[in-house]
Amino acid sequence: MPALQVISQENHAGKRWQRYTSYSFAAGDAVAQLVAQELPKAAMVIPVGFIEVDGGFMPVAVQGLQPGQNLYVAPDGRWLAQYIPAAYRGYPFALANTQDGQQVMCFIEDSGLLSDTDGELFFDEAGEPAQPLKDVLGFLSQVSENRQTTQRMCAVLQQHGLIQPWPIKLQNEAGEQSIEGLHRIDEATLNKLSAEAFEEVRQSGALPIIYCQLLSMQHLQKLGQLAQAHAAQPTALPQTASGELDLEFLNDSGTISFGGLR
Repeated sequence: MPALQVISQENHAGKRWQRYTSYSFAAGDAVAQLVAQELPKAAMVIPVGFIEVDGGFMPVAVQGLQPGQNLYVAPDGRWLAQYIPAAYRGYPFALANTQDGQQVMCFIEDSGLLSDTDGELFFDEAGEPAQPLKDVLGFLSQVSENRQTTQRMCAVLQQHGLIQPWPIKLQNEAGEQSIEGLHRIDEATLNKLSAEAFEEVRQSGALPIIYCQLLSMQHLQKLGQLAQAHAAQPTALPQTASGELDLEFLNDSGTISFGGLR
């Protein structure tokens, strides 16, 4: 867990914060929680699954094939997909819950982005939160509200038995490996829902979650390609003239086979 410090006049008056320029802070995240509102964009480029959270389920971007590995972060800190989960876009800030249930805005102390001289001020001359800080708070608050809405939608999916374990098998030079802990939509159960149950799911707003998750599974093979790219280029990954990840070099490299990924 990152070290969090509550933002206050006492701690941050006269201090500045810098915007991140690298996604190295996310390099160890095999998954990242998503909210329903971002799924249509995320599902176009990243495989989406579900993980269990406090007895329920939440959608996640599937970012790695091993614990502690985010294949969408290049060794030089670049992000290697056309969509960045909202969970990362508020960095180096986070919302935390106090003992009395209130939410407070915190700064991630070990981010290395706190400064005395460079970046955005936390507070203006009147001692009020500066506008850039207000903008980040607004974004984090919206994501938090969306997360609660998403939890309610997923509860309806769970109630109707629509979320099942997602058994992923990885075939590589070391043999077959099972990836555990992910879940997916159960299409068979979906197709057998009664009209009344289907309408309940529709009324909850959860249908887009279903369709986005199913659509996104086609991107699972890309994780195998990315794993091969990281193995073949451990210091830097090539990019095209437009700045996108260039995997063409894999056509001439047979170091690792992920043909059995499913």
